[in-house]
This record gives sequence, structure tokens and C-alpha cells, in this order.
Amino acid sequence: MTRIKESNRGGTPFQRLLGHNTEIMNGWSSLGEVLEEDGFLSSRLKEQVRRTLAQENGCAYCKAKGKPESGTYDEKTAISVGFTEVFLKQRGNIAQSSFDVLKEYLTDEEVSELCAFIAFTTASQYFGALMKLEA
Repeated sequence: MTRIKESNRGGTPFQRLLGHNTEIMNGWSSLGEVLEEDGFLSSRLKEQVRRTLAQENGCAYCKAKGKPESGTYDEKTAISVGFTEVFLKQRGNIAQSSFDVLKEYLTDEEVSELCAFIAFTTASQYFGALMKLEA
């Protein structure tokens, strides 16, 4: 059971928890939609990053959407997921050498998008964990 009751606004349980403040829900949802779609990085790659984060960030709702599918990774996905695992262990205190490896495979635009996606997704998953959002 969630820590607060869901509002009557929003299309998902997550959005209904944010829906107590419509501006926050709409802004959060809009940014989420932009980050989840194909950009410099594919939505498939970002889904594997999201699944990797979900295994450690404490949100049962996010974790229930599945584990990473490592057998399907291309090189760029493997590097991005590996960087995500470093982030999970280091919590933002990531050595330059990790970025150096990342930049061997990704452009600056892709690195920026990946880091924004990791930060936003982590915040979303922490919100779900704080609220005890269940699968």
C-alpha cells in the first residue's frame, strides 16, 4: 500500500501519486516522455539502462517491469549499461576514467543524454520507493 492515497489525476499509479500537484505531474511526465523516446540514444538502449537502475533503486513498481536483457545488447548498450552499474555503485562520484571509456563509444551528445536519463530515472525510481509504489 502506498504511503499516500492516489489522486484522481494521471494515467498510471506513478502519475496519480504525483497528481496531487498537477503542474509537477505534467512537467515530470513531459520530461519523462522526452527522455524515453529515441534521441541521440535509442529508446531500446535507455530501457535497458532503466531496467538496470530499477534493480537497485528500491522501487517495486519499476523493478516489476523486468530485468535487463543482457543477451540482446549491442556494443553501445553494453557500454551504457556498464556505466550505469558504475553509477549505481559510486552514486555520482564517478572517476574520470569511467567517462573516458564511455566517450570512446559515445558522442558528447549521447553522454549528456545518458547522464540526464540516469539522473531522471533514478529520481523517478526513488520517488516510487519513497511512496512504496507496488507492482
